[in-house]
Amino acid sequence: MSDYLTPEQVADIAPGFSVGALAQMRYKGIGPKYLKPSAKKVLYRRQDVIDWLEASERTGTAAA
Repeated sequence: MSDYLTPEQVADIAPGFSVGALAQMRYKGIGPKYLKPSAKKVLYRRQDVIDWLEASERTGTAAA
């Protein structure tokens, strides 16, 4: 199991997120941290994705 994930792999493990949605989040500066080792390559650290998802945990529907 690699510690680095492509956007396609992130979309597979994070239900409800598509490759396009991840691209939009990168553009807007939101979403999980990512790496850009070359002009056309984007990678995510597995733990960064997990941490980002777990940071969204809520106990109710009321706005904080």
